[in-house]
Amino acid sequence: MELPNDAANDYVIVAPNRRGLPGFGQEWNEQISGDYGGQNMKDYLSAIDNVKAEKYVDEDRLACVGASYGGFSTFWMAGHHNKRFKAFIAHDGMFNLEAQYLETEEMWFVNWDLGGAYWDKKNKIAQRSYANSPHKFVDKWDTPIMVIHGEKDYRIVASQGMQAFNAARLRGIPAKYLYFPEENHWVLGCQNGILWQREFASWLDKWLKK
Repeated sequence: MELPNDAANDYVIVAPNRRGLPGFGQEWNEQISGDYGGQNMKDYLSAIDNVKAEKYVDEDRLACVGASYGGFSTFWMAGHHNKRFKAFIAHDGMFNLEAQYLETEEMWFVNWDLGGAYWDKKNKIAQRSYANSPHKFVDKWDTPIMVIHGEKDYRIVASQGMQAFNAARLRGIPAKYLYFPEENHWVLGCQNGILWQREFASWLDKWLKK
């Protein structure tokens, strides 16, 4: 979900234009703000449930992948997918929204999209956002997950990825952490990009291919 990749290696790519993405107007684009874990997640699930009904799709070999908000979506899906997926990959995603509020270098974003501080108990929008933080649903995780993060990502810092990786391992779930000390929210180095692609494909092949 939301992670650019070519439809190679015998995979079908499902990239729904869910709420929070441009394409259907400003209202569609802004709906996601204050509704993390809400309607846009239903959009994802509707899309994958529709596609997996096609004859050319093997519903027993589905994965959920994403970067940035897609990384958050992947962490969230890990606790809500009801065994739809056999593997997850999350790149630079938000895992613990309460920590994210205090860690990020971009306060406007968390105040706008999450609704404000998590300690403001009278703020219904903020409380709904933090109630949907992926770290609160780790008890429902049951599927192998690969976490990727760059140390110089100051928008979503690397501790978010480390928390998710540790949570999976402590739960006894197969997990892998791909860490780039010199990369930010994007992987820009040539050799790092090759490594990223290789590990990405290897993780999917390990859990999806017979």
